[in-house]
Amino acid sequence: MFGTIRARFIAAATLALSFLLAAPAAAAEAGPRLPDMANLAPAVTMPAPAQPSLADLVRTAPASATTPVTATPAVAPARQPPLTLAGRSLHDLVIAFVNYGNQDEQELCLAKAIYFEARGETLEGQLAVAEVVLNRARSGRFASSVCGVVTQPAQFSFIRAGRFPTVNESSDCWKKALAIAEVASKHIATSLAPNVLWYHATYVAPAWGRQKTRAAQIGTHIFYS
Repeated sequence: MFGTIRARFIAAATLALSFLLAAPAAAAEAGPRLPDMANLAPAVTMPAPAQPSLADLVRTAPASATTPVTATPAVAPARQPPLTLAGRSLHDLVIAFVNYGNQDEQELCLAKAIYFEARGETLEGQLAVAEVVLNRARSGRFASSVCGVVTQPAQFSFIRAGRFPTVNESSDCWKKALAIAEVASKHIATSLAPNVLWYHATYVAPAWGRQKTRAAQIGTHIFYS
């Protein structure tokens, strides 16, 4: 009898143990199944919105009535400084002159007056002679044109019967005279006041000189107003 009871006890314990071992497996089998990550389709993501460039903003933004919108380039284009003559020395102006052969009649008359009256003077002295000629043409007291002033009788000693002597056009003196004529005509540089209308060489003493106001002496010429 004792053996029967023992056998039944062992059988009950075995059954209980089997039940306990089967319960977690059944629970796991009944629970939710996790998806297989390897078989999932890749997620679809939206790209971040593109940031507009400065040029896009300028094209799309409405311009203000008072403050117009303008685009500024990231790198400003290189700019060469403009060629200017003002502020340079007279010597530099003469050296930079390249307009040979493009003078009109009045400019040629002025260059010839410089050439025959002052080609042995400094550049400042040549400019002063040119300014006297131009001052006379504007004064209303002499001829109204440069050629008229230069060829006026008894005014410039190199004029003979209203004609100019022959110019050596291949000489440096003539090239300088052309340059000085342009500088004077365009008022790029000045050395005398507008009322200076007369001059003479230092080695002569004309009577009219005592009746004028001495303005300056440049080289071998004395200038009067």
